[in-house]
Amino acid sequence: MNDEVLRILIVDDHPAYRAGLRTLLSTAPEVEVVGEAETGPEAIERAMELQPDVVLMDLQLPGLNGIECTRQIVQASPHISVLMLTMSNDADSIFAAIRAGALGYLLKDAGREEILRAAWAANNREAIFGPTVAQRVIHYFQSASSAPGHTPFPHLTEREREVLTMIAGGLNNGEISRRLVLSPKTVRNHVSNIFSKLHVADRAQAILLAREAGLGHRKATGGLERHSGSEHRDDRTNPVQ
Repeated sequence: MNDEVLRILIVDDHPAYRAGLRTLLSTAPEVEVVGEAETGPEAIERAMELQPDVVLMDLQLPGLNGIECTRQIVQASPHISVLMLTMSNDADSIFAAIRAGALGYLLKDAGREEILRAAWAANNREAIFGPTVAQRVIHYFQSASSAPGHTPFPHLTEREREVLTMIAGGLNNGEISRRLVLSPKTVRNHVSNIFSKLHVADRAQAILLAREAGLGHRKATGGLERHSGSEHRDDRTNPVQ
């Protein structure tokens, strides 16, 4: 039995889930739930104030998503371990969490023993994934390696990937609007959807993620202009809403 007490901060925007998780964890004598938070900004504030050993972090939070919360917490207090506990099991969310500094990733259907085991592992700076998440990651890499011409960010629409490529190439919204013959509002909506789907907070993070995937490495100038005619034809056959 551990003599050490594991201090945990619970971050989730559903009060009933937080209460249930607190009750579940309180049955373990070596665990102390030191606090709760229900929004992104509150999660960062409480983590800085309480300095827990482990933060159990949901992905979807009001105000600031769990990925950005993780990034800010880990940057400010590297000794705090973040364990994602969420409903999202898509590969992009998992990898975004890891890049942000999370040391583990569990789904919310995980049982008490699995959560406790993962929390202690994260506290010991060990990376740990739930079985479903691990299978998802393995499948992602197997699919990527066996499919020539694998398309990055398959959950984006074709237009969103096109906009993301231009963002990664250094174009601003106005330039994208002119290149694709789209209204500024339509471009803003595409950019907002891209940020949401990639779980990034700003343009700089989107550019980094896109370039890691091989998009936009060259300046988006001549090459894109050479194809501007086909882009314009696409917009004539697919009118802007």
